[in-house]
Amino acid sequence: MNSKRDYNVEINDTNDHKYAYGFDFDVIHPYMIKSFEPFFNKGSLLELGSFKGDFTRRFLPYFDDVTCVEASDTAVAEAKKKLGDKVKFVNSLFEKANLPKRYDNIVLTHVLEHLDDPVLVLKRVNDEWLAENGRFFLVCPNANAPSRQIAVKMGLISHNTAVTSAEAEHGHRCTYTLDTLERDAVAAGLKVVHRSGIFFKALANFQWDRLLQTDIISREYLEGCYKLGQQYPDLCSSIFLMCERGGITPNAACETH
Repeated sequence: MNSKRDYNVEINDTNDHKYAYGFDFDVIHPYMIKSFEPFFNKGSLLELGSFKGDFTRRFLPYFDDVTCVEASDTAVAEAKKKLGDKVKFVNSLFEKANLPKRYDNIVLTHVLEHLDDPVLVLKRVNDEWLAENGRFFLVCPNANAPSRQIAVKMGLISHNTAVTSAEAEHGHRCTYTLDTLERDAVAAGLKVVHRSGIFFKALANFQWDRLLQTDIISREYLEGCYKLGQQYPDLCSSIFLMCERGGITPNAACETH
């Protein structure tokens, strides 16, 4: 792992790219919860990578026992201001975190692509943190989202799975597709139970942010994009795997992405 990374810097907006958009908070977050809800277990929840607590807040109606692990102390401080003592925070790298127990639900959303060794962390989820009947909710941005494929055809991105300079500044290490995401989950020993996509997306985030400020996009249109995404997961903004514990695997180095 690169010890020189500054996670407080990586969460900052750049000149031409935000770390998180209104589209993420107002559209993707609610639809991720809607995608997860049928699979929730009763009991505890561990969120790996809580950023500033905006997504964390959406779990509070479902769980009384919520723990978050976050590498950025700046983000943890912001999250604590919003959530107070409703959530237990652990300011640590996933690779070094010492957690007191196993959890009934574990969530890792739009984080795996930031990790230097994703399989190592997924292996910790499987071997150390997920309860025997626990469920793991894994979501990543999709390299094959139509908005991204259009950017490739426009010459803005070299290929679907490229890591752009703006993404690299935010700490991205790779861009996943459904097959490579499942490859890493299986390599870590996890059992993939459900695969899907979250929200059909043909426009870039900044374009969505502009549209959402108008009356052009209706609630019915958003629901249509969500439902279409379930039919065509490979054309979604994000890809989603729901996993359960598999066999304990021997230590293995992560494949290079």
